[in-house]
Amino acid sequence: MTNDFYMKTILNKLIQHRTLTREDAREILKNIATEKYNQSQITAFMAVYMMRSITPEELAGFRDALIELCIAVDFSDFNTIDLCGTGGDGKDTFNISTLSSLVVAGAGYKVAKHGNYGVSSACGSSNVMEYFGYKFTNDNDTLKKQMDKAGFVYMHAPLFHPAMKVVGPIRRELGMKTFFNLIGPLVNPSNPQNQITGVFDLETVRLYTYLFQQTGKQFSVVYSLDGYDEISLTGDFKVVSNFDDLLLTPEKIGLPRLKQAQLFGGDTVEEAASIFKSILEGKGTEAQNSAVFANAGMAIRTMHPEKSIEQCIEEAKSSLLGGKAAKVLESLVNGH
Repeated sequence: MTNDFYMKTILNKLIQHRTLTREDAREILKNIATEKYNQSQITAFMAVYMMRSITPEELAGFRDALIELCIAVDFSDFNTIDLCGTGGDGKDTFNISTLSSLVVAGAGYKVAKHGNYGVSSACGSSNVMEYFGYKFTNDNDTLKKQMDKAGFVYMHAPLFHPAMKVVGPIRRELGMKTFFNLIGPLVNPSNPQNQITGVFDLETVRLYTYLFQQTGKQFSVVYSLDGYDEISLTGDFKVVSNFDDLLLTPEKIGLPRLKQAQLFGGDTVEEAASIFKSILEGKGTEAQNSAVFANAGMAIRTMHPEKSIEQCIEEAKSSLLGGKAAKVLESLVNGH
């Protein structure tokens, strides 16, 4: 069967509201990545998943394809965690997961962060890391040295997933959330032993929980009930992990309830970087700091469920306000 005919068969199947097997999903994504289809076919394929939910089998197949094609990194000597959100919640918050990642590293844990430029927001984690002078690399030795020295490594997705360069321009032109937002957090090239991921709806909480359960990782999936893909403290939030299923309020974890405007991340990379810098230097507002404490604290608890949330938040506070998180970024950028 030619690639063209195969894709037409698949598109017809999807248009009739049928779903793909894990193997078909894997095969298609590998073919997309190796430029076997034209742009119209790829766009049509992506559009299907803007109109209907992805099944666990389909998502697992897409993940399998990208893991197979990625440039892997070996951090098995370290016990690492990745903190990321799916993106696409449309809330334009400041870079909470990147700041929280530096805070967790500052608290003495090893962070293997996987990220990219903003697609549906003004400033993604790669934009902000690049702005501060971090040099992206996929060199194993360099990354291991950084992990050793700074306790933090940043993996810019396009360097590890060359397969994604085909869909990058289409995603940018669409400027909307696509199923690739869902795959990103599942394909960290270093396969960390621990992961905390923010998602934008309850259905995705269930999807991720199902997939993470099969990996044997320590994981937490977080979702703020008012639609944020992180703990926004603007309302109640859900945390589902391999050891817990909690519905929490900001007050319950000792932090204030916030308003959306207090989390605004700026309209440009420069504005976002300026907010990022002031928080990292300990000059953030109470609201900004609280959001970082909540997410970094929950990440630490994902690695150490025996600790209370309050204990973990205290570790996050001491890392940010004691200047330890800022030192992590400094060490990365200056290489000492």
